[in-house]
Amino acid sequence: MNQHTRFNLPICLAVEEDAFFRSDEIIKRYIPEIIGQKTLIISEEFLIGIYQEKIGEISRDFGGAEIYAMDGASFDEAVAIAKKVCVEDIKVIIGIGGGRVLDTAKYAAHISKAVYICMPTSLSNDSLASPFAVLETYGKARKTLDCKIPTAIIVDTNMIVNAPQEQTLSGIGDTIAKHTALFDWKLAAEKGSERIDDFAYALSRMSYDSVYHCNQQDMKSRVFIRILSRALVMGGLAMEIAGSSRPCSGSEHLFAHAIEEHYTDIKITHGLAVAMGSIPACIFQGQDPSGLVSFFRTHGLKTDPMAYGIDEEMFADIWEKARTVRPGRITILDQVPTDRVQLSEIYKRMREEA
Repeated sequence: MNQHTRFNLPICLAVEEDAFFRSDEIIKRYIPEIIGQKTLIISEEFLIGIYQEKIGEISRDFGGAEIYAMDGASFDEAVAIAKKVCVEDIKVIIGIGGGRVLDTAKYAAHISKAVYICMPTSLSNDSLASPFAVLETYGKARKTLDCKIPTAIIVDTNMIVNAPQEQTLSGIGDTIAKHTALFDWKLAAEKGSERIDDFAYALSRMSYDSVYHCNQQDMKSRVFIRILSRALVMGGLAMEIAGSSRPCSGSEHLFAHAIEEHYTDIKITHGLAVAMGSIPACIFQGQDPSGLVSFFRTHGLKTDPMAYGIDEEMFADIWEKARTVRPGRITILDQVPTDRVQLSEIYKRMREEA
């Protein structure tokens, strides 16, 4: 029997055109008892400015909900929001924004035990439905914290169409990286350090397959947005069922974490960093990366390290550091020795093929 038999699933996943303007109707369909309860909307100052009309309407639909502009995606901020929720008897938190907002709102709802409704303005990674929140702890240091997944997820396809393209590409990168993550999970299971949950494994594989084999390549089409939304949610649910991030996070994520922790000046989104990391990860695993390379090229997803200012020396150092960022997590990096010659060849190949 699976050691994680207790898990939560969202009550509602709505992916519809203009869903933000009908969020109250959608919630009434699934969780009518929360309509009329005291609600707090969490977003960022600039998003509240851009989407004033939509956020104002959502506030009215939820009984004049207070709109809260958060300071940053930090543990302290999430705790401050949770304190406000508990003290003021707020029952529902709605997070409207990208990954930073959604992680902060999700963790605040987890601590305060409020109902959490997730309303993404972009599809940049699979944290929208995952049982984890990545928050700043001290200074720029970040930690992945366990929390409850959303009660409801409402995706407005119009919002995603108008989101910066880099955000959608980032979501695609995070989804495609499951290819190498699943390989690493199997490897860890063979070494006896993990148990594979077959259902979580299948969900994560379906998430990857649905995007990788999607015939619709126009990222602004409603069809593609619906497929990507569901793929990211499936990834989150795979982690919830497995009780860990293993179905979605392997050596390619260690590469991204090494950039986030040691090279804070590099401007690259999480999803694009894991996409870039998945190509060398594939090679280390003895898999042919050409399918991933051509997929990324077709979608205009840049995997040339130099496009982000990563030179050959930095590239090798990031992989060196990737081995140490998550002690105890078995991946292919525990099996392959550091080979500067190989890393140099991979770097050159990635520059040429991009």
